[in-house]
Amino acid sequence: MSLEFILSVFGCLLFFEGIPYFLSPMSLKRVMVQVIQMENAALRRIGFMLMLSGLFLVALVRYVWS
Repeated sequence: MSLEFILSVFGCLLFFEGIPYFLSPMSLKRVMVQVIQMENAALRRIGFMLMLSGLFLVALVRYVWS
């Protein structure tokens, strides 16, 4: 895995993370208020599911589609 690939992936991540801030900042602020009010256990579950989904997607692309 090259540094060029890692930086490209990181650039894509930043691009997609920036979309909600650019398109609808007020909606994003409302979501952030709701997230602040969530319990830590719920946030941990969401984070864990996102991590598993990301790993599954990477494995799918690297090992199944290649």
